[in-house]
Amino acid sequence: MSADSKPAVAGAARPSVLSLNINSKSALYAAFMPLLRNGGIFIPTTRAYNIGDEVFMLLSLMDDPAKLPIAGSVVWITPAGAQNSKAQGIGVHFKNDESGVEAKRKIEGLLGGVMQSTRPTHTM
Repeated sequence: MSADSKPAVAGAARPSVLSLNINSKSALYAAFMPLLRNGGIFIPTTRAYNIGDEVFMLLSLMDDPAKLPIAGSVVWITPAGAQNSKAQGIGVHFKNDESGVEAKRKIEGLLGGVMQSTRPTHTM
């Protein structure tokens, strides 16, 4: 799993753009945040964010060549040096719009029964 952060274009009010490639079901399980109402995803990044910051991501899932464009807001922050060697990054709650609903549906479809696992994730 890798994420590349690109600076926001002209002005602090514009959301930052992140690109995230998830290449395996285990990485998707670790990053997905199913307890959020609209679903969400953990994005490893060293860039500083605040709760509530708006972000826009391009999400690539497994072998699908299509990138999912998803808007969301930061609801989780794992700082550098977090306990249990958790990866530094942010949890982004998908917006309740067509792209967010589609992303959640697609991720849940890919994960299937794995979602009932008790394995630890990046956030819980």
